[in-house]
Amino acid sequence: MSILKILGAKIESMTQADRQIARFILDHPEQMLTMSSAALAEATGRSQSSVVKFSQKLGYEGYQQLKLDVNKAKAQEFHAPAGVIHGTIDASDSYMTILQKLIGSKLLSMRETSAVNTEATINSALDALMSARRIQLAGVGASSLVARDFSYKLLKLGRTVLVDSDSHIQISNASALNDQDLIIALSHSGRSMETLRIAELAKKRGATLLSVTGLQPNPLLEIADISLFSVADEERVRSSAITSRDAQLMLMDMLFILLLRRQADAYDYIHRSEAAVTVLKA
Repeated sequence: MSILKILGAKIESMTQADRQIARFILDHPEQMLTMSSAALAEATGRSQSSVVKFSQKLGYEGYQQLKLDVNKAKAQEFHAPAGVIHGTIDASDSYMTILQKLIGSKLLSMRETSAVNTEATINSALDALMSARRIQLAGVGASSLVARDFSYKLLKLGRTVLVDSDSHIQISNASALNDQDLIIALSHSGRSMETLRIAELAKKRGATLLSVTGLQPNPLLEIADISLFSVADEERVRSSAITSRDAQLMLMDMLFILLLRRQADAYDYIHRSEAAVTVLKA
């Protein structure tokens, strides 16, 4: 995961001293790359030892290793194509500006989501999907739509899937899970009460918990066995979950495509499904 994304997710839970250093790095990453630990300390009003300790708290041997990862994060950062605007849509925006901002925010969300989820974590999620006897999908609101869409794809692969938009039925299903099962809990905030309670019950029953949340610290992330992340530009007032839904959909679609490659008989199932549906299209 990008160190800049990690800093953004953890900054609110940091000490005041660490928060000042993190904020400077997030606001001025290019400038930080040209600075020594002493210069960064002076710019943030902290001591040089505080900068070194800050780096070590993040898992680095020292400040130089932190700089290397910041440089890597900047090099991989996605920039919207020329002519595409990224930003919050305002009521005063023209039709074309709204269209450009919407496309830009969707593209950025999906690209950043792909960047923060490591291949190792994706493979762990695939391992859990492959070995699960049953797979339950839990989510409310827009996340429930993503859950249902992914359930259709899993059913095409012959998987036993539990999904329902009613949270009462979801928690009832979770009560019947065991250590051979997997629950995928989707909540961008990680704080949706229904999803959290369903996930907690599934964990108590022994099921493996795969969470799909935002990067910010949250209760669902804390109890997950495997964690995937969705990145969305929806910090301000929103009319609906748009980019977070797109980020979740992209993640689930990626898992489905990778399952197709890993499951030996996947295409047999797909072809049988297509043939069955053909009858209804006549």
